[in-house]
Amino acid sequence: MARKKSDGRSYRKFFVVFWLSFVGVFLFVALLFFGIVSNWFGVMPSFEELENPETNLASEIYSVDQVVLGSFYVENRSNIHFRDLPPDLINALLAIEDIRFTEHSGIDEKALLRVAWGVITGNNKGGGSTLTQQLAKNLFPRNENLSAPQLILRKFQEWITASKLERNYSKEEIMAMYLNTVPFGSQAFGIKSAALTFFGKPTAELLLEEAALMAGVVNAPTRYSPIRNPENAFRRRNLVLRKMVDYGFISRTVFDSVSQIPIDMSNYGMLDHNSGAATYFREFLRAEMREWAETHFKANGKPYDIYKDGLKIHTTINSRMQQYAEEAVREHLGKDLQPAFFKHWKGVPNAPFAFPPEEVQKQVEQILNQAMRRSERYRYLKQAGISNDSIKKSFNTPVRMRVFSWNGSIDTVMSPMDSIRYYKYYLQSSLMSVDANTGQVRAYVGGIDYRYFKYDNVTQSRRQVGSTFKPFLYTLAMQEGEYSPCYKVPNIQYSVQLFDGTFWEPKNSSKDRIGEEVTLKWALANSNNWISAYLIKRFPPESVIQMARKMGVVSPIDPVPAIALGTPEISLYEMVGAMNTFSNKGVYIKPYFITRIEDKNGNLIERFSPDQSEALDEITAYKMIQLMKGVVEFGTGVRLRSTYDLRNPIAGKTGTTQNQSDGWFMGITPQLTTGVWTGAEDRSVHFRSIYLGQGANMALPVWALYMKKIYNDPLLKISQEDFDKPMSDVLFEFDCNKYESSQSTRRGNDSNLFDDF
Repeated sequence: MARKKSDGRSYRKFFVVFWLSFVGVFLFVALLFFGIVSNWFGVMPSFEELENPETNLASEIYSVDQVVLGSFYVENRSNIHFRDLPPDLINALLAIEDIRFTEHSGIDEKALLRVAWGVITGNNKGGGSTLTQQLAKNLFPRNENLSAPQLILRKFQEWITASKLERNYSKEEIMAMYLNTVPFGSQAFGIKSAALTFFGKPTAELLLEEAALMAGVVNAPTRYSPIRNPENAFRRRNLVLRKMVDYGFISRTVFDSVSQIPIDMSNYGMLDHNSGAATYFREFLRAEMREWAETHFKANGKPYDIYKDGLKIHTTINSRMQQYAEEAVREHLGKDLQPAFFKHWKGVPNAPFAFPPEEVQKQVEQILNQAMRRSERYRYLKQAGISNDSIKKSFNTPVRMRVFSWNGSIDTVMSPMDSIRYYKYYLQSSLMSVDANTGQVRAYVGGIDYRYFKYDNVTQSRRQVGSTFKPFLYTLAMQEGEYSPCYKVPNIQYSVQLFDGTFWEPKNSSKDRIGEEVTLKWALANSNNWISAYLIKRFPPESVIQMARKMGVVSPIDPVPAIALGTPEISLYEMVGAMNTFSNKGVYIKPYFITRIEDKNGNLIERFSPDQSEALDEITAYKMIQLMKGVVEFGTGVRLRSTYDLRNPIAGKTGTTQNQSDGWFMGITPQLTTGVWTGAEDRSVHFRSIYLGQGANMALPVWALYMKKIYNDPLLKISQEDFDKPMSDVLFEFDCNKYESSQSTRRGNDSNLFDDF
């Protein structure tokens, strides 16, 4: 009897202890969650933060045809919508990470019980975190080196955050947010950047095997990296595919086929600032955007950050034209011009510097020392407090390095000073192409390879323009002097008196038609210097400079007669904008690069339009087009017809500066105005013959290759029709044979059949 009472008391005691413990644990957990929600253990994300999570979003650069050219970023992260995710990617992620994603509310109780049982039995079969919990961790990262209690507390915080995310977002939005925040390795954050980095394609175009690889990588980007650990990546991808079979997403037959496909990383490329399309343009744009951001502010009053705020920068660049421009530079310089330059200088002492023998050693040493002091290596050593003697010694000490070549980077051993001299051999080239009617820049190539040559020869560089300056002088003659392209002038040497009483008498490189009367069209087409001297006597340098200013040239120009031959140093950007005035019927449009800027949600921040002004009348512009057609029809640009078989109407002008240091070609068509410059970094490095060093050989072929690619692309819809005639009652005659006949008739009967055109 006593034993029964003892058993009853023990049972009641156990019952009381059990329920007190249960209630105590329940209250403790409830208090813990209440404390977490009340921010007792650290600030929890607010509703506003959940609505607008802070992530470092890259600002994306879009071409006019909506291709992503690149981005500015701290983390290479770009957002994508759920509608742009391929079904295979979604299914692969569900299969390997969270198969009950559509069923739970942020916390998967079954997975938690499985984890708990695994801990008890020592047979752990995976984690219990849902995609929503992982998203919470990605959006609000944990601090490093957490203790066990802190880690447990942090886990509870993530549960609460996950529940809030489930209440505020749909499953589709959570899936997209997760894939936007997860790192994939190789500096790719988010699936959009990862697809471009690993496969060179948009996310929507991922194949099944590629989607499975991306879903597998997110678990451990380094361990399963297809670049660093391809065997691990292959096994992980096939594990994802097997899981997709288990859950009915794909068939066994599909698995057997796809699992045998090797991982293809042939299109892999880290999306950094030195690679990809339009690298020079993107760097130019970076400076423009940083300046823009300083004066434009977000709703919170802070200025925009181009590296973190996910701006969408819509540019005027056409991705296809940009590709063709880069290919044209690469084809001409890499295959033809640079090999010819190497051959030209082979075996010549002190190559490739063209100095008089008595000056060459001193001048070359000075150039190399200047290049050394401008280098990043020199600045770094100088800032570190290294003495000049030690710096010079380091520059003459051989080290392993990679250097540029047109056949690919070369891994070699040479001293930094030797590498400086090595690079002096390389010719550079730049191209800018604008839409004739809008002024929008369609292609921008600042150099031959941005990884090795950072200097931008489109907007940063000013080089002597040679005979490409002559159209400014001829424009003044056509407008103010009311000359005709067929107006004749004796082809003799002219003298122009200078301010000091001396005379300037330019020479001609050609002896064609000396003493004959030649038309202005012939003179411009053949870059005749004597006729330019004739015109500069009638139209003073100040007036020519004023005309150039109206057409967009802002570079300093000395008012001397020699400008008639092209002594001014002007950027390619200015020259293309100015020449476009002719095609645009006398209206100068300042070339521009951005059409609009949007925030990360696609809301318009600013829209851009060009600055424009009337520089010359429509008739003068048309006269100049007809004059410059002669360059291509029978002048210095005739190889556009004879060599490249371009038969459409083209107005152009070649330019070659003193000692062949700079070669230019400006080409104008009704829809595109494009300029090309080619030369070495130093003016002392050049071809020693006019045949090889003239603009028609150095720059014109780049223009020709570029335009042929454009005309062969029907998607661009670039017309080959003729230029529009002015809306005028004036009768024009630009066939100089017919013009001469009409002038003879006019002189004979004093009729007024034609104005002086």
